[in-house]
Amino acid sequence: MTVPHTGSEQQRPYKRVLLKLSGEVLMGDTAFGIDTPTIERLAGELIGVQQSGIELAIVIGGGNIFRGVGDMAAGMDRASADYMGMLATVMNAIALQDAIERQGATVRMISALYIKEVGEPYIRRRAVRHLEKGRILIFGAGTGNPYFTTDTAASLRAMEIQADAVFKGTKVDGVYTADPVKNPEATRYDTLTFTEALNRRLGVMDATAMSLCRDNHMPIVVFDVTTPGQMLRAISGESVGTLVKEG
Repeated sequence: MTVPHTGSEQQRPYKRVLLKLSGEVLMGDTAFGIDTPTIERLAGELIGVQQSGIELAIVIGGGNIFRGVGDMAAGMDRASADYMGMLATVMNAIALQDAIERQGATVRMISALYIKEVGEPYIRRRAVRHLEKGRILIFGAGTGNPYFTTDTAASLRAMEIQADAVFKGTKVDGVYTADPVKNPEATRYDTLTFTEALNRRLGVMDATAMSLCRDNHMPIVVFDVTTPGQMLRAISGESVGTLVKEG
């Protein structure tokens, strides 16, 4: 889908979107943790999307924090390790919320785990109401259940809030035939079907998340979130990154 950005609400293909950010995006060039200039830039771009008239919800991962305890978690019970990962996403969500608020925008953090001191509990109707009021929404703690990734959480929340598309912000500018870092011959797909992406194991999202989007006709756009301005361009409907949709 290629729609030039004109600033016209009528011509914009997306009114409400779910943005999936990996925790690693918050690291910038550091080994782990949160890089302050990076999260401030991301906050500014998120506000730009919201001010353009698009209703914006975000699911954030926790790899930037959890990789710091990865060796310790390696021998843990899977459910316990997953709960640690969920708490890492909550930490990232709080940090992103703070960065957005310091730049003057209204934002709400909703947690799938009940942590009332730092975020609202997840209630679907309340989440939708926040979006209708023009607030940026951040979902923390994944689905609240072990054995499910934040990719799956992003797909699930997108269905629940009736988003128009899932946008996955990564460190590369789309989906490639192979890892472009390791293989300079790799080429980028402009569009893919869900079946192609799953059969070729291209790593767009995990299989559960991809199947959920496919079965519910939810397109996915993969784009480079590290390049300033790409987020608004992608969400405004420009031909940025790779579009995964039904065949």
